[in-house]
Amino acid sequence: MTKLLLRLFVKDYQNTEDMRVRASVGKLAGAAGIVCNCILFLGKLLAGLMAGSVAIIADAVNNLSDASSSVVTLLGFRLAQQPADADHPYGHARYEYLSGLAVAVLILVIGVELVKSSVGKIIHPEPVDFSLITIAILAASILVKLWMSLFFGTLGKRINSLTLQATSVDSRNDVVSTAAVLLGCLVGYLFHVNIDGYVGLLVALFILYSGVNTVKETVSPLLGEQAEVELVEKINKLVLSHERVLNVHDLLIHDYGPGRCFASIHVELSARIDPLAGHDIIDTIECEALEKLNVHLVIHYDPVLTDDAEWNDMHQVMDEIMQEVAPEVSMHCFRIVGGAKQKNLVFDLVVPYETKRPNWELKQEIDRKLLERKKDYGTIIRFDGKE
Repeated sequence: MTKLLLRLFVKDYQNTEDMRVRASVGKLAGAAGIVCNCILFLGKLLAGLMAGSVAIIADAVNNLSDASSSVVTLLGFRLAQQPADADHPYGHARYEYLSGLAVAVLILVIGVELVKSSVGKIIHPEPVDFSLITIAILAASILVKLWMSLFFGTLGKRINSLTLQATSVDSRNDVVSTAAVLLGCLVGYLFHVNIDGYVGLLVALFILYSGVNTVKETVSPLLGEQAEVELVEKINKLVLSHERVLNVHDLLIHDYGPGRCFASIHVELSARIDPLAGHDIIDTIECEALEKLNVHLVIHYDPVLTDDAEWNDMHQVMDEIMQEVAPEVSMHCFRIVGGAKQKNLVFDLVVPYETKRPNWELKQEIDRKLLERKKDYGTIIRFDGKE
């Protein structure tokens, strides 16, 4: 069914790297959500009014909110398509993240309202008139919502969309909540026990729990989360594939929304290389990153002495010291600078966040190890990562 809809409504649907295709997939998901949720709302509202059940009516209102969420999703993908302008030079792709956050907030609002109505029904219970028609409507709703969860999940993975993945989770929640309501209906119908309010409260708590998790997932990229390991590996591999590149470090990746990824990296080349040749290498790598990875990469050129005896000797000494002091820490940008009284070893250290020792303590230990080896050098260290 998913592939059929993609073939009918999305041209060249397999080319998900194309931002136009991506937007079309998102719009298809939004339109499908609006249609399905409106049908479910009308069906459940009718069943709830017939039975006088707060749980069923609440579930119907939940579907109406889902339809609103689908409108937000549709709007988010449309706004994200806007090109960059003077006020937003990095584009508008983060609108998709904002639409995902809006969906998550709607989930929370519905959860709170369900808690209120369910508690009221527990305190002031009213008779519920269930029928086979009501049970049939709820059973059909479960099947529809199960398909919608799979549909949104498949599309979300296909285009790597947090918004559609959040919508998939919301649809999955609806399967659970409607199943709980159906169970309550069956218990009331078979055993004449009114647990309508309690079922509604359980459904509401489940929705709130899911809403909190969805908010966390959608807020994370807006705050600036760690880049995906796979993307980091791809960028490093692409840069290092050029034989004249000695090493890379200080890779920074900035996510401005799907398809709007900007990155910077330091690339080490021999200091003896012709500057024009070095620039040509860097320019080629930047073009390849955009073409192959859809990443706007900016490269900082670090010249490295590879045939200087003093540099090689002290670099080896520092490698040995770092293995003794903190093997988890990596060193780069190593150079020797002449001072008025003594020479200084100038370098950067990348300190993992899980390292417990403070930076000043690491520097003291490094200086002490240099003195033990009778190396008359000072150190000027720039620490990357942990403060």
